[in-house]
Amino acid sequence: MAFNFGGAAGNSSLSGTGFGAATTTSASTGFGFGSGNTGAFGGFGATTTAGTGSSFSFSTPANAGASLFGNTQNKGFGFSSALGASAGTGFSALGGAGLGFGGFTGITGIQPQTQQGGVFSQQASHSSQLYNTASALSAPSVLNDERDSILARWNQLQAFWGAGKGYFSSSAPPVEFSQENPFCRFKAVGYSCVPGVKDEDGLVALALSKRESDVRAQQQHLVESLHKVLGGVPTLSVNVEGVRALPDDQTEVIVYLVERSPNGTSKRVPASTLYSFMEQMNVKNQLQQLSVFMTVSRTALTPAQLKQLLQNPPAGVDPIIWEQAKVDNPDPEKLIPVPMVGFRELLRRLKIQDQMSKQHQTRVDVLIKQEVQRKSGYAIQLDEEHLRVQLETIQSELNAPTQFKGRLNELMSQIRMQNHFGAVRSEERYRVDADLLREIKQHLKHQQEGLSHLISVIKDDLDDIRTVEDGLQDSAHGRSKLS
Repeated sequence: MAFNFGGAAGNSSLSGTGFGAATTTSASTGFGFGSGNTGAFGGFGATTTAGTGSSFSFSTPANAGASLFGNTQNKGFGFSSALGASAGTGFSALGGAGLGFGGFTGITGIQPQTQQGGVFSQQASHSSQLYNTASALSAPSVLNDERDSILARWNQLQAFWGAGKGYFSSSAPPVEFSQENPFCRFKAVGYSCVPGVKDEDGLVALALSKRESDVRAQQQHLVESLHKVLGGVPTLSVNVEGVRALPDDQTEVIVYLVERSPNGTSKRVPASTLYSFMEQMNVKNQLQQLSVFMTVSRTALTPAQLKQLLQNPPAGVDPIIWEQAKVDNPDPEKLIPVPMVGFRELLRRLKIQDQMSKQHQTRVDVLIKQEVQRKSGYAIQLDEEHLRVQLETIQSELNAPTQFKGRLNELMSQIRMQNHFGAVRSEERYRVDADLLREIKQHLKHQQEGLSHLISVIKDDLDDIRTVEDGLQDSAHGRSKLS
């Protein structure tokens, strides 16, 4: 991980820990399982009526400029939230250039502006914001006296922390300091795995504000409810690719849509098409009733998109830190740098890492059980026999009295003695015996007396030297008069 605590940069492999910084997760909109509200996703079993215009067909969506199938505009693509597959990116917002941390909000967010006036106005607004920020941090003119210097230091503190308002002029509104501002110190750069799923695979991840156990128990009802939300077309079927737990009692469900043609063939609906349909406002409202608070299209980045993403540092990230993060990337072919802003994102990534570690351990335990069952009843194989001989040899060496066992016992006894003496010394290090204290005082007194006697001897010698010098001067003066 590359850190930015005051401008330093470093690297890590997958997870982000130290600081500088951290990132945020989006809040979830949920409902209760078993809710009896009309149109709500009660226990995954309640009837959900599709709204007008929500049928999944060849009709043009409300917020799209082309037909539903084959629509490649507003494609959503993003990273997986799994740590092994995607280093804990999850569903949090990345910010900057319209990109999403757990899923990019759309190609339109990274495409250049098509209106010339919009480009110039955006650049002018950005320049004005930078000027106001610089004025608030260096030379505010609110009180027009020495108190403005105190205000500047306070604004600097707020900018470093990433919260507050910076007043810089009595006639202009203050600037808002957020954690995305370039001066915020609580930032770091981690790495996430680049997804390798194609758009043709049609995978879309749904984030639900429900526990994994509840989602798995009502998985079939969830599929049926999603099918109704997508219009209930008989030629379309909703399939679940996987279910995975997320931190804070949330769950990720990966689904894909299969379209069957009259001649018996079937194909998956592209992920961009399904994602665009789910992003319509009326469909999104129905998905929120199903406890879905975010949708992410699982599609890989094209080389051009990946290049543009790497060339443009995210909002608030220093270009030097971003370049250093790209240099420190442990595997540029599989990992991509992502910023972390705020301690909340750091905590979220740590939770995801811990959760993924537990899931990996669970899978290993399952594999062990399967291997034990598979090998039960079989005779010992040659490699197992070699392993048994090696283990027995190691155990015999450890148990031999004159070998490692005796040395280990001796080391253990020494460690116990050191711990005991250390504890005794730690308790008595501030205590001095009274007799020893008197001896130390007597010794210091003798030393002081010796020094005093030496000083008196030196003073007497100096007086004698002065007397000799005076006598020499008087004799020299007398000889000069006689001559």
